[in-house]
Amino acid sequence: MVMRSILLFVLLGVSSSFHWLTATSDLTAVAEAEPLVIDKDVIPAANQFFKYEKYVKGKKLGLVVNQTSMVGDVHLIDDLLKRDCAVQKIFAPEHGFRGTADAGEKIKNGVDGETGLPIVSLYGKNKKPKASDLAGLDLIIFDIQDVGARFYTYTSTMTYIMEACAENNIPLLILDRPNPNGHFVDGPILEATQKSFIGMHPVPIVHGLTTAEYARMINGEKWLANGVQCQLYHVECLNYNHQKFYELPVAPSPNLPNMKSIYLYPSLCLLEGTNGVSIGRGTTKQFQVIGHPAAKGDYQFTPIPRAGAKHPKQEGNLCQGQDFSKQSIDKLQAQTQLNLDYLLDMYQQLPAAEQADFFRKDNFFDLLAGNTQLQQQIKDKKSSAEIRQSWQPALDEYRLLRKKYLLYKDFE
Repeated sequence: MVMRSILLFVLLGVSSSFHWLTATSDLTAVAEAEPLVIDKDVIPAANQFFKYEKYVKGKKLGLVVNQTSMVGDVHLIDDLLKRDCAVQKIFAPEHGFRGTADAGEKIKNGVDGETGLPIVSLYGKNKKPKASDLAGLDLIIFDIQDVGARFYTYTSTMTYIMEACAENNIPLLILDRPNPNGHFVDGPILEATQKSFIGMHPVPIVHGLTTAEYARMINGEKWLANGVQCQLYHVECLNYNHQKFYELPVAPSPNLPNMKSIYLYPSLCLLEGTNGVSIGRGTTKQFQVIGHPAAKGDYQFTPIPRAGAKHPKQEGNLCQGQDFSKQSIDKLQAQTQLNLDYLLDMYQQLPAAEQADFFRKDNFFDLLAGNTQLQQQIKDKKSSAEIRQSWQPALDEYRLLRKKYLLYKDFE
């Protein structure tokens, strides 16, 4: 099997151990005495081979996968090879095929040591497969766990895959997985001037779509270059809807180690666009704490180099701030909007000199927010209510658009 580190897989209430390299985290280890409020009857599409056998049998396959592409305790690649499917090539997104690389780290092409299959990196300069990368393939399969935030780059990789498939007349099959933040929609809509790999489409920060639903929207709205559309197929999850909570069995990236970090990520990631505020990279509470050397708070931490964070922000510096890892899962799941207080409170409590240098000069905050307005609203000391009100007209339009592409019962 293509697996190396121990993770716990929970499906239909049955536990089994498997291995996947060395740096993924146990997503059930959030609070041992506190059970997650989840539905264990949800089955991802990859686990339902009988539904997609007709697409893959006799076809030369390219797979867009990473460490989350599991079928029970077996990787999708191994499962397909076991079924005598002709897997030809692996395409790897940000964090790599094994899911252990830092955010933004360049990933090189290579060969998988277990299967001998060639690996094409889709992060770095080569975000979109070339025609030569796709030569000889009959079908591309996309099976990667997303977390439902616009700036999480797996949907951007999917976009480039869709575009390449359309241009090279190769069908794309999406094996859908539940969205752990699919129970609400919120945030500013991305403006065209802020389009980048961390935000490619006019959707809010929390878009409320699974990958298959998102792909349907991209195709249907003709958001691919030159308005092309790809030949798109999908297989739905079983027993999933947007009112259910799903516990991810595998960490989706190195700095989202558990479900609490995944629920907090859409709100806390905006702080990545600041110069000095740490959100826990370089600690064991990534995306569960915030801090700054000049901040106030009853929690202290010092970021140090760790797997997935080779050079964390505020490396070696004592940060003061807040620890959100003690919040209950129930409370985090009950939140149906972004929490702007994390960002506003941090800005307002810092000294004037720190406020003047609060936002990065490279436009990264605006790219995350999707507009230039939010940064100015924070500088103007607007309240969270005032900021949220400015989002509503565009959000209302998006909610109507979203309904056209839903595959599952909605939360509204």
